[in-house]
Amino acid sequence: MVFILVHEYVGPKYRSLVAFISLALFYCPFTLLIPWMALWTGDWRRFAVWGCMPIILGMAAYWLLPESARWLVSRDNIEKAVEILKTVARRNKMVLPAELIDSFKVSCSEFYQDEMQGRNFTFLSIFRRRRLARFMILMTLVWMAISLLYDGQVRVASVLDTKNLFVYFTISCATDLPGYFVVFLTLDRFGRRWSSFAFTTLSGVLSLIGSAMTSLPSMKNCALASRFFANMSFNIALQWSAEILPTIVRGQGVSFIHTMGLVALLFSPPIIYLNNISFSLMLLVFGTVGLAGGLLSLMLPETLNHELPESISEGEDFGRDQRGWDLPCCGHGNRKSQPRHWRMGSTLRTLSRDEYRSPKLHRHMNRPDAVGVLKRSSTVSSRERLSEREIRTIQFNTSSQSE
Repeated sequence: MVFILVHEYVGPKYRSLVAFISLALFYCPFTLLIPWMALWTGDWRRFAVWGCMPIILGMAAYWLLPESARWLVSRDNIEKAVEILKTVARRNKMVLPAELIDSFKVSCSEFYQDEMQGRNFTFLSIFRRRRLARFMILMTLVWMAISLLYDGQVRVASVLDTKNLFVYFTISCATDLPGYFVVFLTLDRFGRRWSSFAFTTLSGVLSLIGSAMTSLPSMKNCALASRFFANMSFNIALQWSAEILPTIVRGQGVSFIHTMGLVALLFSPPIIYLNNISFSLMLLVFGTVGLAGGLLSLMLPETLNHELPESISEGEDFGRDQRGWDLPCCGHGNRKSQPRHWRMGSTLRTLSRDEYRSPKLHRHMNRPDAVGVLKRSSTVSSRERLSEREIRTIQFNTSSQSE
């Protein structure tokens, strides 16, 4: 939940930086301490107690962390959201103009009335929209594959190097730190889709290469390299899953995705048990899982440089203009989403292109028969005529022209 809150308060430009700094500073160092803490305690009960004590600090989050402003707006608690945003601005030594705050309140009020009022959104609301349900299912399958691959590569240490278990586990966890920097340098350049595909697939390929080895040290090295790429895939999916789902169901959706990831971990010990038959068979299964997870990643939308979806309708329309070959660092995929402008008389989003919710904003399809309505020049290019799915927003002067 804290990870989701951080994402909602950070703009697209700094999302990856903030996410991976927290993991690099806290997650990685403490995973390196785990095997030596276990060796020091010498008893699994004491080890469990010491491992759970830091979780008590999480209870202080209620008093230390602000509520999600996006969630407050979706519950028509706009005043509380404004108070939190003013606090954020004050701590960043920024001044919010009164006109901007007033426009924000009006837009949020219209957003609530159009999208939220009289509706009760639950986790099942995700599956009432075809594209959003597809994203949810695909993200769940990708997360399950990556979680199984990540946990499995951790457990591989227990069978590939039983004599130096604590040292091997420490080295395996140490691969997290360089992985964070690699992901940080590539994620905001190549995007979530292609980065997840590349790292998950490489983890699977290295496992397949290890399964073809006959030497146990060679298998161990391939498994260690596979763990390195599995770490990066895990970190990407952790951020990606929180960006795809809309705000009003993000918490429930991400919780479901992570729960299914825990379900996938139930298959990790049986796969590790295959080493009693063959080490190669064990790595072969992990390699197949990695390849499957990488291919499924390509079916999800890119979230780099895009605003997080807020409503169900935004989540349904998210990524419609993307193509499977889009790459953020070049070509069509490098286009940034337009920033949201808070102004009087306009709602945040519409449910469909046929709805007109504001007297100032009208949407019209760019068809050849619409040339007169849009008052464009008589010369219309063939490219414009063929673009039937394009929707343009035209501001009319309602005082002089009737609908």
